[in-house]
Amino acid sequence: PRLEITGARPLTFSLWDYGVFGLMLLVSTGIGLFHGLSKGGQKTSEDFFTGGRRMAAVPVGLSLSASFMSAVQVLGVPAEAYRYGSKFLWMCLGQLLNTLLTAHLFLPVFYRLGLTSTYEYLERRFSRRVRLCGTVQYIAATVLYTGIVIYAPALILNQVTGLDIWASVLSTGVICTFYTTIGGMKAVIWTDVFQVFVMLSGFIAVIIRGLLLAGGPARVLAIAANGSRVNFGDFNPDPRSRYTFWSFVLGGTLLWLSMYGVNQAQVQRYVACRSEREARIALLVNQVGLFCIVSSAVACGLVMFALYKDCDPLLAGFISAPDQYMPYLVLDIFQTSPGVPGLFLACAYSGTLSTASTSINAMAAVTVEDLVKPRMPALSPRRLTLVSKGLSLIYGTACITVAALASLLGGGVLQGSFTVMGVISGPLLGAFVLGMFVPACSTAGVFGGLAAGLALSLWVAVGGSLYPPSAATSGVLPTSSTRCPLRTNGTARTLLGTPPAVVGDFYSISYLYYGALGTLCTVLGGALLSYLAGEAWGGENTKSAAARARKAEAKAAADAKRQQELEDAYWKDEDKHVMRKEQRKVSSWLLPAQPPPPTPRFAPRGFVSPRWSCCWL
Repeated sequence: PRLEITGARPLTFSLWDYGVFGLMLLVSTGIGLFHGLSKGGQKTSEDFFTGGRRMAAVPVGLSLSASFMSAVQVLGVPAEAYRYGSKFLWMCLGQLLNTLLTAHLFLPVFYRLGLTSTYEYLERRFSRRVRLCGTVQYIAATVLYTGIVIYAPALILNQVTGLDIWASVLSTGVICTFYTTIGGMKAVIWTDVFQVFVMLSGFIAVIIRGLLLAGGPARVLAIAANGSRVNFGDFNPDPRSRYTFWSFVLGGTLLWLSMYGVNQAQVQRYVACRSEREARIALLVNQVGLFCIVSSAVACGLVMFALYKDCDPLLAGFISAPDQYMPYLVLDIFQTSPGVPGLFLACAYSGTLSTASTSINAMAAVTVEDLVKPRMPALSPRRLTLVSKGLSLIYGTACITVAALASLLGGGVLQGSFTVMGVISGPLLGAFVLGMFVPACSTAGVFGGLAAGLALSLWVAVGGSLYPPSAATSGVLPTSSTRCPLRTNGTARTLLGTPPAVVGDFYSISYLYYGALGTLCTVLGGALLSYLAGEAWGGENTKSAAARARKAEAKAAADAKRQQELEDAYWKDEDKHVMRKEQRKVSSWLLPAQPPPPTPRFAPRGFVSPRWSCCWL
């Protein structure tokens, strides 16, 4: 069968599509209400943020995979596979390395400490100022990232249905804020489980329909190979190339490690498991889920290329941005299948709801643990729960506001989201690496490293936005519009001034390396500053690990001594009490028994005789 390109005809939703989409929203809201109202709701902040630390591995693992595979991936990964080829699957290798490193290096530390806020570790290792710095950076990164994630499905609704983008943003933000505020972590996890299956269902429907239209899997692979889309052997070490084996394995691994190893949203989930073993199993389940979602998205990109090899919708002017490839494809191939476009929209919306709800819950958790509890330690568990729900509402509103500004992005939602996480979360990963694996690092060193890492990654990211690399430098593969129907409303594009060669080369680095730059700069800068500060202060800080150990031992000894004194005082008082009691017993045994007082011959009415206390005389 041959697909007829229908770009000149408007593509819209039917009532069936809206019905499928509305059903997904109704189920997600119902799950939130169920966990918010059943069994009395969340009685403590521990229940609200970690589900009482009684969650099973499989739902937690599926929730982990859903959290960062949002509408950003539903829109972005197929478009990137269409433009750059199937080498995007190397991302799965970076995710696998991230899972192994997280399970063996970071998970044991956070789980055994029993932390609710990841950044509490920074206070225990360095100081409270470092903890507050990490908290502020995390909240800033998460608000920006979540805003972009909320904008992505709003873009779909706006482009394919004509629904006002503000209505789209508000509908997305309000729903996820509602069920997160009501249901807490349990609602987040179980809605994520439901939404993973919705996402996969949407991808599978697109793949099956696309294969039927293109002529089968063999035909799709042949067309992709002829179009240079089967390109797993790209081992080009040039960091300016957008996607290569090295950018996914080196840059991608550190990027995903910053989002899974030390990110509050993910750590909060796997410490909610019943045991450390269950948490490791959850990470493995998460890896399986990530592989299924990424491979399905890449398959959609290859199917899309097979269908549009002779008429690229972007070149033809049917769409205005690469992020619109996927919604255009869905409405194009499912014109005669009412309800299926709604399933795809539910697919994208599910990813957004899972990510946004997770982020809102995590930001409320770090605010309560890092900012509220230290200043108001006397708050009751019930009041803390109310504060947590109020913070969820506030952060949801903030994310909706940021989403309204995300339309200014020029590089696509996938690049925008990964850039935000890389620039801010990359240096934070470096701070945790310094704390866990560089014993000599001091507080001054980690502050300097964080500042240097954030400055470098932010500088490169802003420069890359101002001076974007050319298509040839990034490695965009060729497409064609030779068989597109004629259109009279063509568009003209004007490019900004070309930057100088040196500047262009420097800022053309792949966005996957932004996080790696921040992490490496933080680690190297923190270690170097700790060493130099130690030399300047007479070598004090070069032995900071030993000094901290001695200080910790002295504090532990003082605490033990004080505890022993309290116990001795307690038992001393207890012994005195027992001795007095024994003395009374002994004295009662040794002293002769006293005769009872004589009973009067004529006792007054109401008098009770000691000898006959049960009788009235």
